Amino acid sequence: MPDSFKTRSSLSVGGKNYHYYKLPALEAAHKVSRLPYSLKVLLENLLRHEGHGDVTKEDVEAVLGWQPKAEPSKQISFTPARTLLQDFTGVPCVVDLAAMRDAMVALGGKASQINPQVPVELVIDHSVQVDYFGTNDALSLNAQKEFERNQERYQFLRWGQDAFSNFKVVPPDTGICHQVNLEFLARVVFDDGDTLYSDTLVGTDSHTTMVNGLGVLGWGVGGIEAEAAMLGQPITMLVPQVVGVKLSGKLREGATATDLVLTITQMLRKKGVVGKFVEYFGPGLEHLPLADRATIGNMSPEYGATCGIFPIDDQTLAYLRLTGRSEEHIARVKAYAKAQGMWHDASTPVAEYSDVVELDLGSVEPSLAGYKRPQDRIPLSEMAETFEQDVQRFTKERAEQGKGPADLTASVHVDEKGGYDIKDGAVVIAAITSCTNTSNPAVMIGAGLLARNAVRRGLKPKPWVKTSLAPGSKVVTDYLVKAGLMPDLEKIGYNVVGYGCTTCIGNSGPLIDEVSTAAADADITAAAVLSGNRNFEGRIHSEVKMNYLASPPLVVSFALAGTVNTDLNKDPLGQGKDGKPVYLKDIWPTQEEIQKLIKENLSVEMFSKNYSHVYDGDQRWRTMDVPKGDSFAWSDKSTYIANPPYFEGMTQDEPPLPKIHKARCLALFGDSITTDHISPAGRIEKRSPAGKYLVERGVEQRYFNSYGSRRGNHEVMMRGTFANIRIRNQMVPGVEGGYTKYIPTGEQMPIYDAAMKYIADGTPLVVVAGKEYGTGSSRDWAAKGTILLGVKAVLADSFERIHRSNLVGMGVLPLCFTDGQSAAKLGLDGSEIYDIEDLKRGAKQAKVRITKKDGKTTEIKAKVRIDTPKEWDYYANGGILQYVLRDLARKSKAA
Repeated sequence: MPDSFKTRSSLSVGGKNYHYYKLPALEAAHKVSRLPYSLKVLLENLLRHEGHGDVTKEDVEAVLGWQPKAEPSKQISFTPARTLLQDFTGVPCVVDLAAMRDAMVALGGKASQINPQVPVELVIDHSVQVDYFGTNDALSLNAQKEFERNQERYQFLRWGQDAFSNFKVVPPDTGICHQVNLEFLARVVFDDGDTLYSDTLVGTDSHTTMVNGLGVLGWGVGGIEAEAAMLGQPITMLVPQVVGVKLSGKLREGATATDLVLTITQMLRKKGVVGKFVEYFGPGLEHLPLADRATIGNMSPEYGATCGIFPIDDQTLAYLRLTGRSEEHIARVKAYAKAQGMWHDASTPVAEYSDVVELDLGSVEPSLAGYKRPQDRIPLSEMAETFEQDVQRFTKERAEQGKGPADLTASVHVDEKGGYDIKDGAVVIAAITSCTNTSNPAVMIGAGLLARNAVRRGLKPKPWVKTSLAPGSKVVTDYLVKAGLMPDLEKIGYNVVGYGCTTCIGNSGPLIDEVSTAAADADITAAAVLSGNRNFEGRIHSEVKMNYLASPPLVVSFALAGTVNTDLNKDPLGQGKDGKPVYLKDIWPTQEEIQKLIKENLSVEMFSKNYSHVYDGDQRWRTMDVPKGDSFAWSDKSTYIANPPYFEGMTQDEPPLPKIHKARCLALFGDSITTDHISPAGRIEKRSPAGKYLVERGVEQRYFNSYGSRRGNHEVMMRGTFANIRIRNQMVPGVEGGYTKYIPTGEQMPIYDAAMKYIADGTPLVVVAGKEYGTGSSRDWAAKGTILLGVKAVLADSFERIHRSNLVGMGVLPLCFTDGQSAAKLGLDGSEIYDIEDLKRGAKQAKVRITKKDGKTTEIKAKVRIDTPKEWDYYANGGILQYVLRDLARKSKAA
C-alpha cells in the first residue's frame, strides 16, 4: 500500500508493538488538530486504505483541506471496518448474497467467491411480537410463537452462518442489535494483530448511530449499500459539514436522558442538520454518562444527522471496563486515542466546526414527543393542552363520517374487569421498549423505583392499558432482579415480554380484545406511550392514532393515569389504597436513589456472563434442521425466502443508460412521505395484495406474521410497498391507504395492482412527491419495492439522504424540482405523461417533458440527484449489486 503522507508509525502498548497511521505526523503541514473528532476518524480510514480500490491521495487531501463553512463538494471513499445487521433488514441482505452466488455461477464464476470481506454480525431482534403480556410466562410464550412464525427465516440464517465466512449471528431472544453492539460487539479500536485502527461500521438500521456514544463512527445505510460494504466496496460520500453541540451544566432533578434527547432532537431539527455530522463537546461531557451519550447517539436519525458522535474519554474507558472488555483492550484504546489526538479531557482544545449549537443541560425538563413525529417535543406540563389541540383532527374526521361527536365527549363502556369507560386519549399501549432507553440503567432503574412506589401506594395501570417490558439485553433483567425491582414491575403488568425491539417497530401485538372492539365501535382516538425512537403514523399499531415517546418512568406513569389527556404535574395518577389521590411527584424517584441502586447492582460479571456464550442460542436454535451447501436450495413453496429477480438476464457487459419515455405517474404525494409510509411494515391485512398472495398459497391468516418477518420474499414485500394505512396519494383525493388511479381506465385500485397493469403494458412509472421524501429509517425495501413496482424515477422537492442513496443503489433515478417549481405550482394531478431526456453519465440536470391530459406540454429542468461518480457507476449498472457482481466476475476472469 502507498503511504504518500508518511504516517505509518509504530506504537507500543503493553509490551507489544503495533503499526498505526499517525495523524499528528501531519500537524506541521496540515494542522490536523483543528479537525473535529469524527473527521479524524475518516482521515485515519483514508490514510490506511490509500491505494486500495477507489481510495486515492486526493481523498486524503479532501479531508486535510476541509473548510468548515463550505458546502460539501469533495468526494471520498469510506471503507467501514465492519457491518452490523438486524434480522428484518439482514435477511434480505443474506438473500441477495445467496442470489449473487447463483448469478456468479451463471456468469462463469464460483459461488464461494461471494462472501463478506469484513466482519458481519447479525442480531435477531426484530421478530419477537407482544402477543402475551402481564404474566410470568409471557416471555416464553412470545418466544415460542416467534420460532413458530419465523423458523424458515431462522433456518436460512443458520445456513448463511455456515455457508459464508466472516459472518456471525446472535440468536433470537438475546437482545437488540444496537444494545448488543454497545455492550459487546463494538471494538472502539480494532487490533488485527499487527495494526491498530479506529472501529467504524455501517448498519442496516438507522439507529446504528447508538454506538456513536462510544466514539465509534458509524451510521445506518440501506441494505443494498451495506451489502456492497460487506463485499469490500467503499462507500462513496461527500466530506460533510460537522455541527458541534456544546454541552454545559448537568441534568436537574427529575430530568432524564430521554428528556435530554427529545430536547436535542427538537433543537437540531429546527437548526437543520440533515446530511451533516453532529459532534458533542464541552464541559457538560464530564457529567454525561456513557449510557446517556448512547441514547443521544441513537436518535441521530430523528434529528436528521448522519451521526451524533462523542469523543473517547474516561467515561468511554469506564464503560468498556463495566461491560467486560479486557484490561489489555482498554489499554490499547486509551493509548491509540491519545497517540492520535482523539482523546478528550478538560484540556482538549475545541475543534473547528461548521456551526455550533449550545445547550445547558440544566434547562432540560420532563417531556414527551408526539403525536406523530419524534421532533415534536411536548413539555410534560403542556401535555393535556397539546393533546386537546392535536386530537381535533380525529374528532373532526369522526364527526364528518357520522361516527361520533366532534369533541372529547365520546365515551364507550366496557363490561369486563368490573366495568370501565374508554374515552379519547385513552392509553391502550404503554410499552418500555427500544434500545434507545433500555440500554440506559438510570431510566430503567428509575422506572423500577417508580413502580415500587406506585405499588406501595396501591396504584395499578388502568384495565384498558396493554403494558410490556422488552429489555435490549438480558443484563437489564439481571440488574432489575438484583435490585429487587422486578416483582414491583410485574405487579403492575411490566413482565418481560421478550428481548427485542417489539413495540418500537410496530410489533406491539393485538390490543386487549374488548378494548379493540369498544374503541372501534365508538371510533375512540386511542393513544400509545412508549420509550422508543419513532412514532410515525401507522407505525406502532394500526388501531392507535396518536403515539408519544417518553422515558420509561413516564411510560409507567401514563399507564397508571390511563390517558394522555392529563397534566401529570397537577392531575393525580389515581387513588391510593388510603383513598387519597396520588400525584406523580409523590412516587417519582430521586437521582440519588437511582444512582445508589446502579452502583450497588450493576456489575461487570453480569455482562461477562450474558455475553460469554452469546452466539449459542437456546435449544430451539441449536437443534434446527439446517440446509447445507455453498448455494442455497430455494423452495418455490416458501413464502418467507425467495430468489429475487434482480439478476435475471444479466450479462457481464454494462448496459446503456435506461430511457424513460411515456412514463405514467404511479403516485402523487405531498411533503414528508417517510420510508415508514413507503416500506412494508406491521401486520399483513387479509384483503391487501400481500394477504391475497398468501391466501392463494394456502397460508392461513393466523400465520401471516408481519411484513418485517417476510422481508426475504420479494413477492410479499413488493405487494406491501406504498401500502401504509395512513399514506395519502393525491391521485385519489380523500382516500387514505395504498391506493391509486389506473389512468388508462380511471379505476381506483391498490398501488400494487395498478403497477402490475402498467408493467404488463410496458409502461414505465414515476413517483412525484414534495419535501423531505424518504425521511425515516434506512429501509432498503423502500427502494427495492419501488423498483420492483416498475418505478424508474422519483421527482420530488427534496430527498432524505439515505433513501436517495438507496434509490440510486437500486437503479431508480432521483430528480428534484428546480427554480421554485413543485407539483402543486405546475398543477400536476397524476394524469400526465412524463418523458425524461438529456440524461447522460455525470449530468447535473435532465429535461423532463410533462404532457397533460389535454395535450398541453410543459418542459422543466430537474436536478439529477446522482451525486458522485461512484453512484453513476451503480445507476449505470442497474444498481450496486449488479455493479459489484460484474466487478467480481471481471476480476475472476482476469485471475
